Amino acid sequence: MNLNDMFLFAAERVPDRHALVLGDARYTYSQLATEVNRAAFALQKLGLKPHDRVMVMLKNRIETVVLFWAIERLGAVFAPINLRSSIEDILYCVNDLEAKFVVLEGSVKHLVAKQKFNERPLFIGLEEGIGDLSCRELLQSGNSEAQSNAIADDDLAVILYTSGTSGKPKGVPRTHKNEYASTMAHIVQCHYQLFDRTLGLPALSHTIGLRSLLAMTFLSGAYAPLPDFDYDEALRTITKENISCLFLTPTMYHDLVSHPKAKDTDFSRIHSIVYSGSQMSEELIQKCDEFMQPQYFVNHYGSTEIFTFSCAQDIRQKPGCAGKPGIHQNIRLTEPDGERNGAPVSGLARGEVGEIAVNLNSAEAFKGYWNRPDATRNAIRQGWYFTGDLGFFDDDGDLHIVGRVDDMILSGGENIYPQEVETVLNEHPGVREAVVIGEDDKRWGQIVAAFIVPDNQELTPQALDQFCKTHQRLASYKRPRKYVFIAEVPRNSAGKILRRELRYGNYTELIF
Repeated sequence: MNLNDMFLFAAERVPDRHALVLGDARYTYSQLATEVNRAAFALQKLGLKPHDRVMVMLKNRIETVVLFWAIERLGAVFAPINLRSSIEDILYCVNDLEAKFVVLEGSVKHLVAKQKFNERPLFIGLEEGIGDLSCRELLQSGNSEAQSNAIADDDLAVILYTSGTSGKPKGVPRTHKNEYASTMAHIVQCHYQLFDRTLGLPALSHTIGLRSLLAMTFLSGAYAPLPDFDYDEALRTITKENISCLFLTPTMYHDLVSHPKAKDTDFSRIHSIVYSGSQMSEELIQKCDEFMQPQYFVNHYGSTEIFTFSCAQDIRQKPGCAGKPGIHQNIRLTEPDGERNGAPVSGLARGEVGEIAVNLNSAEAFKGYWNRPDATRNAIRQGWYFTGDLGFFDDDGDLHIVGRVDDMILSGGENIYPQEVETVLNEHPGVREAVVIGEDDKRWGQIVAAFIVPDNQELTPQALDQFCKTHQRLASYKRPRKYVFIAEVPRNSAGKILRRELRYGNYTELIF
């Protein structure tokens, strides 16, 4: 089942229902299908062929959605790039993709101006005077029916670039089958309903954002994109558009429920809230539950490479839990210091920490990175994808994530996992956020160093150390031996913590 067919089926099934809403703009499925056909015809007229890659550097706009479906209709490949990427990364992605077209908006034109490309693509600007032609000029030529192309399940639909926490971005090719299966699994695992309506806050360059758009289309629902991270507007949209489900990062939920206008927002129609990308603190779980009171509160654990690893169906019952493997999936744990020479085994005991490996025999799984055989060999062994995450299964068979293999701290011969220390520190009422790293030490090999974003100026290292000493869930040898108060935690464009920046001293220290 390809994505173009799913869109056309929805347009025929519910032509008069809203598919896309942004501010006062309203597009029914029938109207959106007309715009998609115009864009597809215009792109085809310019020479876009099946399997060609189109790099898209746009915010979440109506034009972005139209282009996505137009590109899928032609059997070409939608390759969205995070607008917060560096010039170096964008140049790398253009050349890596061998993009035929690049669609961009004015806010990022400086990122591609005067750059040297291996083979220069055609630049299409959202506004006049940007690139070789504008979207308006493009669409004016779209006055006929686009010629349809046969699309196979295994044809590429999208290439998403992983933000990563080090090195160059890695392109993740995703087929129509991958995207269809991932979306259907998401609908089931998150308890979505026919005619649901969601907020398009995460960018389409992120698997969370793309999943939200596809899920709403498959369900004949409405997608309400937001071009900017404007939480005042997001809250107004939740009320105005009767938003019924959300799929966001924990940071986005934090900013929504911490906003002064959250108390005046009508969350009553929301039945499912889902998060992914990082852990959510117990305090934030409670706050989201208090404001939104959802029937379902799901922690989705996955990646760009394989959309679903596992799902915790109600995180309120077991905070911090990643749940059980998804409906297309099974998971194994392997020794974290292994060479990845063979398939992982299920010999680790309950409660024993190992590297998480995910079965590639899944309709949601990619087959390898774009133009990166080295990265593919490192991540894939004998039909298993090695995530680089560390975790354990509890007595109920639920998965818990404790950190990254590369972040594991070896102190005095003991393995210490940053997340278990961070979880304890984040329980202190004076801590807004805590991040733990290993710091080299002549005696211990490494010590636990804690970087704290304080909630007030009264917080002291002594108070935190006493808190850790008396905490029942933290062994004494896992206590931080160093505390640094900082203004904010460094993150990449996808919101992932950049521990290496803390190691390199790239932070603003607070001195009280």
